[in-house]
Amino acid sequence: MENSEKLTNSKEVIAYIAERFPKCFTIEGEAKPLKIGIFQDLAARLNEDPKISKTQLRTALRQYTSSWRYLHGVKAGVSRVDLDGNECGVLEQEHVDHAQKALEESKAKVRARRKEQAVAKAAANKEGEAKADKNSTKSLKPKKTKPNTSKLNKKPAEITRALTADEVKVGNDVRVNMGNGNMPATIVEINKDDVRVRLTNGLTMVVKMEHLRS
Repeated sequence: MENSEKLTNSKEVIAYIAERFPKCFTIEGEAKPLKIGIFQDLAARLNEDPKISKTQLRTALRQYTSSWRYLHGVKAGVSRVDLDGNECGVLEQEHVDHAQKALEESKAKVRARRKEQAVAKAAANKEGEAKADKNSTKSLKPKKTKPNTSKLNKKPAEITRALTADEVKVGNDVRVNMGNGNMPATIVEINKDDVRVRLTNGLTMVVKMEHLRS
């Protein structure tokens, strides 16, 4: 019996409709321009399919047609296709112009975001160098001799606290709670559910927000 478990996200929906209609949809490479009104055709073909709802279908279709690989495929002289791969008329120039404008705007947003991340990374590196210089200067000062007792030589327990929302920013120095200790790191990227940090040895790792400490 065919598995009828409901699909949970747009990626799964796109993969599913690409499997059902391979002459129309694809999950890799340049995508073909779709027939105008393709949503109604899909909704009719998949009306009895328990795996997918119309809301999921609409959301996935919007994501598919706004992807770079789809917008790259919207070119002058190219024909739209229906669910069975049949040509449904050549693209109009206004649709080609709209797609190219949307593609450039999307790429511009990505470039701007990468530039912001690069600036934040440079600022974090500069701050780290400044701290290193400060610590180096401190190390040159003569240290006081301490009594040789076990109590005084014992390293005090490290006190940390959970970060506030305002403290979770790219470039901020934090500590990563690894269970057996807190490792110093710098935030380099913030995602929806996790954070990418760079450890002092140069390695990067993705951790959950609750594992970050101050």
